[in-house]
Amino acid sequence: MQTDLPMESTEDAASGRSFEHALTELEDHVRKLDSGELPLEEALALFERGVALVKECHELLDGAERRIVEVTRGMDGLQEAPFDGGSRGADDRDG
Repeated sequence: MQTDLPMESTEDAASGRSFEHALTELEDHVRKLDSGELPLEEALALFERGVALVKECHELLDGAERRIVEVTRGMDGLQEAPFDGGSRGADDRDG
């Protein structure tokens, strides 16, 4: 199926970084901070960078969610429905 929607990548347009790359960097910073072996100034700098990475990851996820909503809206009259996080039991699933 082909749509007229623009195909955005999973990269942040401003930084060119993928969600996975940002998340990996964030996880690395968390490990370093958890070690407790960093000087205070370095720990603060990593913390500040981590906060920026969390924001970046949220923005990338929000963009992915918008793309999913747009695609599902265009599919033969499907309606937007809130994502339940996979909380349905096995008996509730089709198939």
